Amino acid sequence: MNRFIIPLLVFGLLVVVFGISLKHAPEKQVVKSALIGKPAPEFSLPDLLQPGATVNSAAFKGRWVLVNVWATWCVECRAEHPTLLDIKQQGKVIIVGLNYQDKDADARQWLAELGNPYEAVAVDREGRASIDYGVYGAPENFLVNPAGVIVHKTWGLTPDYWRTTMLPLIEGTTK
Repeated sequence: MNRFIIPLLVFGLLVVVFGISLKHAPEKQVVKSALIGKPAPEFSLPDLLQPGATVNSAAFKGRWVLVNVWATWCVECRAEHPTLLDIKQQGKVIIVGLNYQDKDADARQWLAELGNPYEAVAVDREGRASIDYGVYGAPENFLVNPAGVIVHKTWGLTPDYWRTTMLPLIEGTTK
């Protein structure tokens, strides 16, 4: 029994050190993507809010767009939702939701309860459009410039991250 105590203590210490390091990592929200600097993948998917209609990504060219991949089963999506509502109020960018592998009724109920920050919500039931974007899971956010090029990708979104990292990209105060 004693021979297991030291390895368990070392393992526990490593878990604590890695946990603290991850929590304080400056770029923990940044998800590396091969799509940065490339055209955003186009999609034409069913519209969650207007049954029978479609959401076509080409309709948003010419404007700054935040593509938000979300789902009702995603805990972090609920945490970032108030930030999306604030971003909508600012009017600097339109937000297009990509509802990822979810149930339509659950997604509609979520938006009715929490508020709707989206200009449009595309239904990605099989996750194919999300795969084209290189999504690992929800939530992920892609900032697309008016030329249709992805300029930034992040996992999760906080008010501070929006203000210090993404908003300067839109306002042209950073690269």
